[in-house]
Amino acid sequence: ILKTLNSWFWWENIWMPINCTWADFVDRDGLVFPKPHQLYATIPYAFVLLIIRFFSERYVAIPLAKALGIKNVRRAKPQPNPVLESYFRECSRHPSQSEIQGLAKKCNCTVHLVEKWFRRRRNLEIPTVLRKFQEAFWRFSFYLTSSIVGFIFLYDKPWFYDIWQTWVGYPFQTLLPSQYWYYMAEIGFYWSLLFTLGIDIKRKANLQGLYVIGFTFVFFCPSQDFMAHVVHHLAAIGLMSGSWCGNYVRLGTLVIFVHDTADFWLEAAKMFNYAHWEKTCNMLFIIFSIAFFITRIILFPFWILRATLYQPTYYSTTPVIAYFLFNGMLLTLQGLHLYWGYLIFKILKRFVFLK
Repeated sequence: ILKTLNSWFWWENIWMPINCTWADFVDRDGLVFPKPHQLYATIPYAFVLLIIRFFSERYVAIPLAKALGIKNVRRAKPQPNPVLESYFRECSRHPSQSEIQGLAKKCNCTVHLVEKWFRRRRNLEIPTVLRKFQEAFWRFSFYLTSSIVGFIFLYDKPWFYDIWQTWVGYPFQTLLPSQYWYYMAEIGFYWSLLFTLGIDIKRKANLQGLYVIGFTFVFFCPSQDFMAHVVHHLAAIGLMSGSWCGNYVRLGTLVIFVHDTADFWLEAAKMFNYAHWEKTCNMLFIIFSIAFFITRIILFPFWILRATLYQPTYYSTTPVIAYFLFNGMLLTLQGLHLYWGYLIFKILKRFVFLK
């Protein structure tokens, strides 16, 4: 069964133009092609990013937070109690008064002590402002670095200015070292986010958190925060990995660049919000909003989607299955851009008219 599914998955008509086979994607005559097995390297790269994250959060983010006036609040830990801990994890974090009385009898202590234990235990689950700052700092650092490096990699490429160049010579376009590292870092980053979901701060769906998962029902269930982020990270990895296998690397790097250039402004606004620098936070959010509308509402549909929907028809009269798969996901992504843009506009409207 696995062998049959594997042959279906790598069927040439899914990935490449007619009369092309995987045998044509062998390195030759100075041409280097992306290879699916290279994606395995993104897993160790993810662990490298986790190491970098650990040291940057501890030795850069914490001193920066202290300089901005953010203090590390230490909460009182409840006394170890296996019975209450088991009830807290498996039954309820907010037991009723009758349940508290039953637990008090079971633990041979007063109702007041049980209430105090649950209150302290719930407080431990609430992330501190310093912890939020550390996570925002890591995301800010990555998105800023990715944006700068992406611009350095792309500014001298002809397809950065002329979108038609993304299809010239396709599918026999050579893979550049800069494109390899750009993809490996980006996919590795999302693997690292997936690995740390269990220990990262649990949030409601945020602006980065759900921009790819509109084609799943999880998007409509914000309470399923953990599963929503799992689906998002896997969808982002799948979209980038698929574009790698089909050698849509030129377009893929443009999509990555368009998205990362707005995200670091939002993370910077979060950092200053945690530090209660209101004016700076507001200014950064306005800059983020401008960057978001330019990149996601203007450039993405009129630049990227134009290249993926319209231009391929000039190079092939028989679109492959991947044309419909990738464009379906990209159109869903644009629909979410419009939805998030509407929410950002509402925030800006309140900010301007209601102060």
